[in-house]
Amino acid sequence: MKPLSIVVLQGDSGHAQSLAKSLHNHFRVVNVAHDVTELRSAIPLHSADVAIVDLEFAHLEDVQKLCHDFSKTSVVCTHRLADEKMWTEALAAGAVDCCSSFDIRAIVLAAINIPPMSHYHAA
Repeated sequence: MKPLSIVVLQGDSGHAQSLAKSLHNHFRVVNVAHDVTELRSAIPLHSADVAIVDLEFAHLEDVQKLCHDFSKTSVVCTHRLADEKMWTEALAAGAVDCCSSFDIRAIVLAAINIPPMSHYHAA
């Protein structure tokens, strides 16, 4: 089933808005958080199925806590320089994937739980 609600946390507000606009084509509700605290409040408030988290703005410890505290919410990590090491660390923290911040297609596919074509989505 396609997720209905998504929360986006990206370090660059312009990129966050652009990503949110793209995600509106695939999800019913898309909200943008401006920091980790706001993200933690937005997940239960909007019954978020997915959280898109920029690893340049949040730490892996934050991802691990999000995955633990909101076990029904899938976390997709992004980073402008995503690589296999970062992908491995993000999955170990509980994320479902780690994609390049600019790879909208990979982010959408990860959010709707379509298995990736490769081990990671690096730039």
